[in-house]
Amino acid sequence: MKRKQYSENEILDVLAQVEAGTAIGDVARLSGVSKATIHRWQARYGGMTKDDAKRVRQLEEENRRLKKLVADLALDNSILKEVVSRKW
Repeated sequence: MKRKQYSENEILDVLAQVEAGTAIGDVARLSGVSKATIHRWQARYGGMTKDDAKRVRQLEEENRRLKKLVADLALDNSILKEVVSRKW
């Protein structure tokens, strides 16, 4: 059986139903996920709004780009140190 990938907006909608007072078992059955999945989503997205989730996604993307930049600069630095340390 193929698993459905839920978007952040769908996840936040499911969590909003839980926060509104609907039982977790009922929400899990209606959305087609397990109770454990909802608890995992609550741990990750608990209390977030859609704007917060968008901001987190942007920050994660920026962090990924910065880590790549630092790795590239560290590699360049090590290559330059190796070149300078050689005796001509």
